[in-house]
Amino acid sequence: MRGLCVFLAVSLGVFLAHCRDGKTVSPEATRPRQDASEPRFLSAGRELRFASYYGAGMVLQRAPERAVVWGYGGRKAPVLLTLAGPQGRGIYNSSVADGIWRVMLDPVDAGGPYNITVTQEGSSSSVTLTDVLFGDIWLCGGQSNMAFTVAQLLNASEELAQASKFPSVRIFMVALEQSDEEMTDLTVEVPWSVPTAALLGEGNFTHFSAVCWLFGRYLFKSLQYPIGLVQSCWGGTPVEAWSSSRVIQHCGVKDSMDSAGPIQKSVLWNAMIHPLLNMTLKGAIWYQGEANSAYNRDKYNCTFPSMIDDWRTAFHSGSGNQTASDFPFGFVQLSTWKKNAADGFPEIRWHQTADYGFAPNERMKHTFMAVALDLPDAESPWGSIHPRFKQDAAYRLMLGARAVAYGEKGISFQGPYPISVNTTNTTHLVITYNQDISATQSENIFEICCSKEPCGYDSSWTHVPMMPQGPTTVTVLVGKCPMRDVSSLRYAWTDWPCDFKACPIYSADRVLPAPPFIWDPRILKKSLNIIKHV
Repeated sequence: MRGLCVFLAVSLGVFLAHCRDGKTVSPEATRPRQDASEPRFLSAGRELRFASYYGAGMVLQRAPERAVVWGYGGRKAPVLLTLAGPQGRGIYNSSVADGIWRVMLDPVDAGGPYNITVTQEGSSSSVTLTDVLFGDIWLCGGQSNMAFTVAQLLNASEELAQASKFPSVRIFMVALEQSDEEMTDLTVEVPWSVPTAALLGEGNFTHFSAVCWLFGRYLFKSLQYPIGLVQSCWGGTPVEAWSSSRVIQHCGVKDSMDSAGPIQKSVLWNAMIHPLLNMTLKGAIWYQGEANSAYNRDKYNCTFPSMIDDWRTAFHSGSGNQTASDFPFGFVQLSTWKKNAADGFPEIRWHQTADYGFAPNERMKHTFMAVALDLPDAESPWGSIHPRFKQDAAYRLMLGARAVAYGEKGISFQGPYPISVNTTNTTHLVITYNQDISATQSENIFEICCSKEPCGYDSSWTHVPMMPQGPTTVTVLVGKCPMRDVSSLRYAWTDWPCDFKACPIYSADRVLPAPPFIWDPRILKKSLNIIKHV
């Protein structure tokens, strides 16, 4: 266990389970609990109260969806909930079963503030949540690059100075916890809060997520109504830890990493996602995959899409069908770690798209992807696996959300992707993209596999020069390989394919990089055809 913990936490540079002297330290030893007496599994509470993730200053999901509010009642007497604010006053009744009460509010338009008060029949006591806003709720999950805080950004002081200018973007942070059983409630690290420099500016990997905050801030500037951000992530964790047993079984995952801590199958789903299922969401964003580059790498094209499917089904059911059954799910494609390394990053990038190379696609509908392979950071104090350029990743996610989640027309959110690969003579391949491109000459960004047999990731690949040709095309010189033996072609198939924002192929305005791809005329026709219709 010591060896694995050191490998992941030091060699990978991933913040894993607070490794100390090679041992896994529990989150309880490193983070304060909000209230040790909070019931964690379904059980009767001793007093009337809201569940842990409701609080003053929170955001609830706006209309047309209906927000769910629930909590604990110490007695079986009915509970009365009152919602009062700009849209008037609503009164709701709920029975108490097994110590739990639950109310589904009527649809409420974006805005606020509102007060929510609960009382219980036969009691003079009440509990009130003040300054409640209605807007869109986004869940932010993943591992250390999602846990990477605002304070760690390259221009942290500038970002922190803007925090107080966005009081309608509210933040909430789930505490680190793991469980072998599905939990009903959770531990709170940061309760619902109006953002301040103090809240966002503390700690490395231990306070609020930079990607989550920046995504929400950029989204608010576009939408101009409240945004609620719920952070639930843990550094160094594989996708299996965030997946229910249904996903594990579906994808045939049989082994767990040979270590204790928050890396075992389903332990973070149980403790940090399952309790949130009653919450009505707009969508989720995700930054993870590094931990799977050396663990169940070749199952990631099943585990990641299946986790998305399962979260969608579970949140839809848990919210009384209010969270969409296909809620939008955005993710950051892996950035970089080491130059000239065979570390599994290119394969994970491909598997993040279910082996299509782009998102959304037939397998991963209503998703969006922020390509980040052009954002390396060799000087990052937290290791190059943790690039500090989170603004670009968050901005690209925001573009995807506007296009996919909100249906805005005319929003470019995908970099160029090939729609055809053709031969012009015995020495050249012409790659045609689905949009106008900005391309620069490169000697090593493309590779071919010269073989009469099918090629795989570990086959012998040769760098070939690429030259821009037209508004949507580039030309690749295959060299000494007979054209009939060009078995496969791939682009940017290395951990670190280019310097900062200097990859050879971008959108015409040079905002969005082309994602990596691997092309085999015998097996990848689906990608080249489908991209025409996305």
